[in-house]
Amino acid sequence: MTAPQLSVVCVGNAIVDVLSPAPEDLIESLGLVKGTMRLVDPAEAETLYGRMGPATEASGGAAANTAAGLALLGVPTQFVGKVADDQLGKVFAHDIRAVGVGFDVPVAERGSTGRCLVMITPDAQRTMSTSLGVAGELGPDDIDEELVSAARWTFLEGYLWESPTARAALDKAASVARTLSFSLSDPMLVGRHALDLRRFCADHVDLLFGNEEEIKALAGDQEAESALAVVAEYCETVVMTRSEKGSLVAHDGAQLASPAHPAEAVVDTTGAGDLFAAGFIAGLHRGLDMAGCAALGAQCAAAVIAQVGARPSADQPPFNTSRR
Repeated sequence: MTAPQLSVVCVGNAIVDVLSPAPEDLIESLGLVKGTMRLVDPAEAETLYGRMGPATEASGGAAANTAAGLALLGVPTQFVGKVADDQLGKVFAHDIRAVGVGFDVPVAERGSTGRCLVMITPDAQRTMSTSLGVAGELGPDDIDEELVSAARWTFLEGYLWESPTARAALDKAASVARTLSFSLSDPMLVGRHALDLRRFCADHVDLLFGNEEEIKALAGDQEAESALAVVAEYCETVVMTRSEKGSLVAHDGAQLASPAHPAEAVVDTTGAGDLFAAGFIAGLHRGLDMAGCAALGAQCAAAVIAQVGARPSADQPPFNTSRR
């Protein structure tokens, strides 16, 4: 993939998800907060893994999932993230390249590839415990300014905000991006860094994605519409996803409500927001209006929640239609 052909650069944690069904009482007994993500060290990751049932491994990472969705929708995309020279690193690199995403960041010679332990309760909610490994070492030197500035859009993952070196990488990418999109990623993260995130959005972000709880945390407001209006003061376009209630889009001084797309089943909500973002950005790439972008995002989210894992299949609509 050469720079002139590139439409989107996605920057985020390179992670392999380890997914397992989990009863509600297991989440409670481990002291986890259902539906959130937290960072754990390698020792705690091993303890949690020992308490999980039979698991499935699948490449993940929020921005990487968005990159995969974009590529499957026919949008030329590059991913920037770090993996180690180990088995999980080989799995991640193979999987993201196999769907058509460019991935050329040098492999780390030491350390381990990041993994996310995903416990899926019967209501399809996912509770994530992430051991970042070398993914957390992403830094400014990994950001190719020429690559980023050549892309029409740059998509940054909010999970990177917690690491000082990764935060510096975000700042570098934001400084040269032509159009910047940012995903808030997690409500607890937003709550810890709300003031700095508001400044970052006001200074750099053109298109912001967040679920209802994340947008409320950023705005410091408990009503969805008013929280969205507050955050819209920082960014040109703000997209609030609301699960089965669809989405709200703030753009050009107005709010647009868009319905959720019917899902065949709700098996695992891992990656729903990531794939919604992929569909929305792909809609912009195709020249759709805000309603069309939200509708395509909803279709992508509905496809991914009907399966286990955060990467859609190329034979699922709407991904299959874009590759004919």
